[in-house]
Amino acid sequence: MRHVDRRYVVVLVLLGVVTAALVLAQAELLASVLSGGGGLVPLGAVVAVRAGAVWAGGVVTQREATSLKAALRKRVLLDAPGSTGEVTTLVVKGLDAIEPYLAGYLPQLVVAVTVPVAVLVRLAFADWGAALTIAATLPLVPVFAALVGAHTRDRTRRQWAATAAVGGHFLDVVRGSATLALFGRAAAQARTVRAMSHAHASETLRALRVAFLSALVLELVATLSVALVAVPVGLRLLHGGVALDVALLVLLLAPEAYLPLRAAGARFHAGAEGLAVLERAFAVPARVRQVRRRPPDLRVAAVVCEGVEVRYPGRDAPALSGFDLRIDPGDRVALVGPSGGGKSTALAVLLGEVEPTSGRVLVDGVDLRELDRAEWLRQLAWVPQRPTLFPGTVAENIALGAPGADVRAAARAVGLADLLDARHALSSGERQRVAVARALVRDSARVLLLDEPTSRLDTRTERTVLRALRAWGRTALVVAHRPVLLGEVDRVVEVR
Repeated sequence: MRHVDRRYVVVLVLLGVVTAALVLAQAELLASVLSGGGGLVPLGAVVAVRAGAVWAGGVVTQREATSLKAALRKRVLLDAPGSTGEVTTLVVKGLDAIEPYLAGYLPQLVVAVTVPVAVLVRLAFADWGAALTIAATLPLVPVFAALVGAHTRDRTRRQWAATAAVGGHFLDVVRGSATLALFGRAAAQARTVRAMSHAHASETLRALRVAFLSALVLELVATLSVALVAVPVGLRLLHGGVALDVALLVLLLAPEAYLPLRAAGARFHAGAEGLAVLERAFAVPARVRQVRRRPPDLRVAAVVCEGVEVRYPGRDAPALSGFDLRIDPGDRVALVGPSGGGKSTALAVLLGEVEPTSGRVLVDGVDLRELDRAEWLRQLAWVPQRPTLFPGTVAENIALGAPGADVRAAARAVGLADLLDARHALSSGERQRVAVARALVRDSARVLLLDEPTSRLDTRTERTVLRALRAWGRTALVVAHRPVLLGEVDRVVEVR
């Protein structure tokens, strides 16, 4: 239980104690009713309470299992090194196996401790002979369960290892299928996956055989143990050696002593798989996360690029090289240069989407990599060359920038006032204007990054958009090809 929250264990213990008390009360009242002593109404009340306790226990355990699954999925996705096939198998399929462990096996294991102890204590006062018989035979169930369970645990771990291997390898093969087909290795990998699948199926069948064997052994031991208690009590009852109500109490409580152990043994196989997955999930080392600093206010802070170079994998030439730029609050700067010169890459560096291979970006003297990226992006408004629109109206798409802002005023400023309720497909120019309006409504944005924002607009619409951007009146960095944009900036920087 070392991977389980202590509060959850305390709750399970409390549920186990309540269950034990209800089992004793139900047996006492049922024995009284059957022996003619009355108590039918209290019996019904205890049965109802026991049913409610079972329902409440199921709700609690299910919520704990769901919560831990979500937390572990998040942890593995954040901390696991890379998106390997084994990690994907663990997150998608593997972690579902902890639910039978947390919501099934663990609660039953706690009940398997509390109920037999309570039954033994009660029978010690009612019929010490039956109590001694139960005390002598009761340990046989966990002993046989431990002997078979150790083998089951090893089989289950091998089964999970086979599952992770075949799932991970299959995912990696699918990802690289184009390359495998190109080099003629697809058929060989198909044979490998087929062989791994057969090995996984064999391990699964072996694990199931052991699980069925353990269930058979536990059922046989428990049934014989109950018979060793019931037969002598029945014979003594016939000869008047024990009262009817006591005999009924023993016959009702004896199966209750063995039932939780049998149920725990039956759920051990599913619990073993969940424990194996838990061990694998917690084996993923926690990644050390650097505490990020809050970005300076861009209304008063300067942004400086010092010798920024960006190299993409698989390309010999750098996408951006020796890039130097200083943007003071209120500056309006245009980046010009040939296509492929690195202008869009420079914007990506400022957005934090691309990390420089060398050089650095300083914000009021602090390296951009040390700043909290979410807080940094709140101060930026970005208009890409090809904006992304989401299902919904034009007004809803503009409001994504700042819910509750004056969407109508922003739409009017870029000439979209008549299209606020439109849901049809928009032209490329209309999409650009939606992106500009989305940036304008963001009051938290201090700097506007524009990547050719008017490239798909006619002259008249372009003037409308430029007028709106001019009224925005804040710091701006513009990637420009069209000469009209150069008249809207304070200085021009050439990027090569």
